[in-house]
Amino acid sequence: MNRLRLLLLLRKQNSLALRRNPAFDQNVVAKVMMYLGAGMMTIYLIFLGTMLAMPASEARMFTMVLAMSPLWLAIDFGSRFAVQQTPAMMVKPYLLQPMPFHSVIETFLVNTLLAGYNWVWLALYLPYAFIVLCGGASFATALLIILCGILLTLANSQFYLIVRTLTARFILWWVLPILVYGGFWLPVAINEKWMDKQIDFLCEFTSTWYFFLFCAVLLSGLFMLNRWMQFRYVREEIMKLDKKEAAMKKVYQYTFLERFGQTGEYLKLELKSIFRNKAIRSRVIMSLALIIVLTLLISYTSIYDGKMMLNFWCFYCFGLYGMTTLVKIMGPEGNYIDLLMTHKENILSLLKAKYYFHVAILIVPMLLMLPAVVAGKFSMLMMVAYLLLSSGLLYFTLFQLAVYNKQTIPLNQKITGKNNIENGVQMIIQMFAMFSPLVLVAVLVLLFNETTAYLVLGTVGLILTLAHPLWLRHIYIRLMKRKYENMESFHASR
Repeated sequence: MNRLRLLLLLRKQNSLALRRNPAFDQNVVAKVMMYLGAGMMTIYLIFLGTMLAMPASEARMFTMVLAMSPLWLAIDFGSRFAVQQTPAMMVKPYLLQPMPFHSVIETFLVNTLLAGYNWVWLALYLPYAFIVLCGGASFATALLIILCGILLTLANSQFYLIVRTLTARFILWWVLPILVYGGFWLPVAINEKWMDKQIDFLCEFTSTWYFFLFCAVLLSGLFMLNRWMQFRYVREEIMKLDKKEAAMKKVYQYTFLERFGQTGEYLKLELKSIFRNKAIRSRVIMSLALIIVLTLLISYTSIYDGKMMLNFWCFYCFGLYGMTTLVKIMGPEGNYIDLLMTHKENILSLLKAKYYFHVAILIVPMLLMLPAVVAGKFSMLMMVAYLLLSSGLLYFTLFQLAVYNKQTIPLNQKITGKNNIENGVQMIIQMFAMFSPLVLVAVLVLLFNETTAYLVLGTVGLILTLAHPLWLRHIYIRLMKRKYENMESFHASR
């Protein structure tokens, strides 16, 4: 079988696999939301390309959009978390087939280049090129803008895969994209006047065909590096060659939790899942690292000094960990759901343990944001209000997903793990949990004042926090009514 036939066959099988997925019907809403998001992004990019082209034509700096490419690539990198998975995630089912391992990896890498999302960025470069062409640029310059723009986007897709693969093995690799994309803003941090010189240099360099050669070499180099990494790390994980993971580890008993009975035992399970399971541990570390970065930015910079932005980020710092982990609630437990169902109210004790654990985690952002209080960015009333709102309204909303989540999440496989796409209910509940408190505070501030608004928010959060035994039991009752349906889906998605 030649490479082209293999490429077409695997693309067809990938499409069929998505349709045969037990969660296909649930994912319809998520796909509609994704298409709407892609449409809105396309419209925004067209508008942005048009607005950038007008001053660029007047200043005769026709390749301005390419000079600013580090900014577009940083945005592109961040958005790929929602739309792109590492190709190695889909390789494992084909390893027992009579197909060359290297050919399968290469085929999926090519598929990442052909993904529709990459070509959405043409909405930025095409209108820009057309307007500068009408503004006096040559046809060769307009063509250069389009070709280099799409080559940089494709190269960025390979860089994203490299970073995801490396960070799955060691969290400190997140420094790499920070250095790559942050280097563009380094002249501003040193001296604002240097930014103009940097833009002038980049405009001059990107207007030559040497830049096209640079983009082509960059794409080829990143593709070959990504190919080598996927060959090595996927085989290493599948064959369990990582000796470090196989080494003897110290076992912690957490005996201080035994006083809480069965709930304490599930608290132990929650802690051991984080420290022993690679996939869960990486999600926790990423969430806490992002909270630290956000709190430092808020405390020591003026980038988020707007009133609504401060409200958003204050709440987001408290709610980020819960939004990251609870949106997949019961997913890790899908690996051993049969055992949990053997005794009455096991699931209720598990839900209580998860709730207490996530409430305790709220102490972390509370401590991290104290410098922002000292700096006058937040008030203590505001922080307490959002802490109670997170432990009350936010967790009340996110815990509802325990009833609807039916897909098992692998505990350790991070490179070859399955893709667990959020269903429509997950997306709606997550969006409601993220934005409803901000809408509520905006309405309350409009009707009253900030102090009254935070008092009302804190009261709502406190009531739901104290009432957690009632709504957790209600969730448990609803979950048990659907237990056979959920168990079947958990089994099918392992």
